[in-house]
Parts: sequence; C-alpha cells; structure tokens
Amino acid sequence: MLALAALLSACGGGNVRSDRPAPPPAKRQWATVAPSDPAAANTVLMRALGLVGTPYRYGGNTPESGFDCSGLVNYVFRDTLDVRLPRSSRDLAAMQGPKIAPERLAPADLVFFGQGGEVSHVGIYVGEGRFVHAPRTGGTVRLDHLDGAWWRDHYTGAKRVLR
Repeated sequence: MLALAALLSACGGGNVRSDRPAPPPAKRQWATVAPSDPAAANTVLMRALGLVGTPYRYGGNTPESGFDCSGLVNYVFRDTLDVRLPRSSRDLAAMQGPKIAPERLAPADLVFFGQGGEVSHVGIYVGEGRFVHAPRTGGTVRLDHLDGAWWRDHYTGAKRVLR
C-alpha cells in the first residue's frame, strides 16, 4: 500500500501534459454605465446589431459591399447620427478625447485591439462585455465578448464618441 501511494504521488509533480484544455478564465462582471445620450447610443446599437451577418470585405463600408472593421464603425455612426469619423482603426484610436477604462465602458463606445503598441482592429461596445465588429476575411459582422481569449489579450483601449 505504501509503495502504491509513493508511485501515485510521483505522478502529481513535474511537467505533466494534459490533453484537456485549461478551463476558461472567470468572466468579469461588467459595470452598467449609462451613455451620456441614451437615445443616440440606442440608435447606434440597433443599427450595428442589425448588420450582424453582413459579409466582411477589406475596405468595405456599406451593407451592400460588406464591411471591414473601421468601415462598419464609420457607416453606423454616419448613417445613424451623421457623425464623421476617421477611416482607419489606428486613426480612430488616435482621435482626441479621453481613453475609457474597461470598467467604465458605455454602450456605443469604440473598443480597440492590436499588439506591440499598434491598433489594428475596432468594434462598437454593446454592453455586458460584448461588442459588434467585422473580424476578418471570410467572416461576417458578429457579436463577440471582450473576455474571449484573443480579444482579452489584444485589448488596447476604448474611446467615447458620444459626449
């Protein structure tokens, strides 16, 4: 019996590889932050959510042609509120205005992603840790969660368009 216990305890240490994936990290509790203009934020969100399923197209900026990430953001804000925004995700991130901490995100804020200090992607925050975006070639406009592994690891910040 003692030999069996010693053998079993030897298996518990060291570099043991598991074929099971690691459990996902616990999801954050997302604060509910009211937008400064709830009617405008609702208009933006309804339009963005209505575009879920639209095909991705690099350089695309209309529902008919498809969207890339910044084309989606530009279209939604221009179509709903006649707000003109910079065209690229990098230029959107560089817009004047305060950066928004993740716990202060409000519906219709822009959320940015990238790596190495460079912004390469943008989406529209919906609430409860979720955002609408046009992710990649071959995909469609979709709703994702900021706590998803790639999004969490590549989150670079947020900006508030509605003031």
